[in-house]
Amino acid sequence: MSAPRIHPHPFARRLHHWLTTVAFALLIGFGLTMPVRAAVSDRFVVDGVPVDFVMSPGIPLVDVIVSFDAGSRRDPPGKAGLAALTRTLLTAGTTQRDEQALSEAFADLATDLTGGVDPDRATLSWRTLAKPEIRTAAAALVAEVLSNATFPEAVFAREKGRMIAGLRDALTRPEILAERAFTAAIYRDHPYGQLTTEASLRHLTRDDVVAFFKRHYTRATAQVTIVGALSHDEAAALAQTLVAALPPGEALPALPPVPAPATTPQTIVRDHPSEQTHWAIGMAVLSRDDPDYFPLLVGNWILGGGSFSARLMQEVREKRGYAYSVYSALEPLAQPGPFVIRLQTRGRHAEAAREVVAATLTRFLAEGPTPEELALAKRALADGFGLRIDSNRKLAAFLSVVGYYRLPPDWLERYPEAVRAVTIEQIRDAFRRRIDANALVWVRVGGAGDQPNAQGSASHAYPAAGAAATAH
Repeated sequence: MSAPRIHPHPFARRLHHWLTTVAFALLIGFGLTMPVRAAVSDRFVVDGVPVDFVMSPGIPLVDVIVSFDAGSRRDPPGKAGLAALTRTLLTAGTTQRDEQALSEAFADLATDLTGGVDPDRATLSWRTLAKPEIRTAAAALVAEVLSNATFPEAVFAREKGRMIAGLRDALTRPEILAERAFTAAIYRDHPYGQLTTEASLRHLTRDDVVAFFKRHYTRATAQVTIVGALSHDEAAALAQTLVAALPPGEALPALPPVPAPATTPQTIVRDHPSEQTHWAIGMAVLSRDDPDYFPLLVGNWILGGGSFSARLMQEVREKRGYAYSVYSALEPLAQPGPFVIRLQTRGRHAEAAREVVAATLTRFLAEGPTPEELALAKRALADGFGLRIDSNRKLAAFLSVVGYYRLPPDWLERYPEAVRAVTIEQIRDAFRRRIDANALVWVRVGGAGDQPNAQGSASHAYPAAGAAATAH
């Protein structure tokens, strides 16, 4: 299904585009900072596809995100990068329009089709004016992409070449090398651990892309999120336009469980001529529906997620000056995602910084947070949550996570109270059970430029975090 041209005459079309863009910019400038209340999702199903919708009548815009179970975890063995390349090529043309004409059609509607790929999903997202004829035309244009993408051979070759060039550049950066080594170490032969390489990209063919698209972009793998100034019935009609473009498809096979952590700590050292050493430290811990989600969330904020007040920042940067930036993060996925501590420091300080990190983590696991730290974390996470969803776009991004991972429809509304209900004992208990100092992976890359006598590449084990000196 193709979208109608709003103004066929070139000058009229350009004038319409300019006026729409100006109006859109004014809305962004003056309307999108209005707070949006966390609302319970109006969850329904359209032809087998779950839809999560929140009405937000204050701004005449509509934000839509369509998610598919087409993330990098679905890359076939030996073909890492296929999910990302397929998503990139979705807007390379349809049976009705080539790449340029498709781009112009979206521009005519002041609609920018974006999205991306992460380990679990691929997304298409867009924002459009809520005016019925414009939002309907935008949805029809996206439906055209989903039903009639052509993946032209010339564009396939171009984008594949760009991905190879981008990978070559990325592999010169120590922080990228550290992340790749960390991911491979904690996930090993699990699909989450499959890394894109130049060889895997070179093996990809256009037929691979077409087959991946047909298998993974279906009603059986889709979820739709809509936030904006429209009614339930209008949201359902918009979703129907999108869903009708998709084949029924079949459920995808379940993935194997994430491998159990090692029983001894592992340190991986990689040479790089940079002056800065990059550390990535952690293990696979947290899934999206994890019962320990909120104790781990609040505890992580205290340990390393809370900017300058965090313990790691205080111990590593403020007291010792070993790093400009040090933090910990939880990156939940459908299956256990990483708990990771990241920092960069001068090569000469790499080992000293590691010891402080180990000692700080050991002390936190043993003692948990103080009442003062817990109170500060609750204020930041609960009271500040409104700022994280204070626009339709932000709310849609969060709601798409809630919908895709099948979290309760009121998850966003319950978030502040769930944070406030966390206790010191719950944090201590969750961290002791879930973060094993003897199972951590320690990845160190770079620093040779600040350490003339640096050792060559190696992979070995350091003492467990508990064996490190105590931080005060």
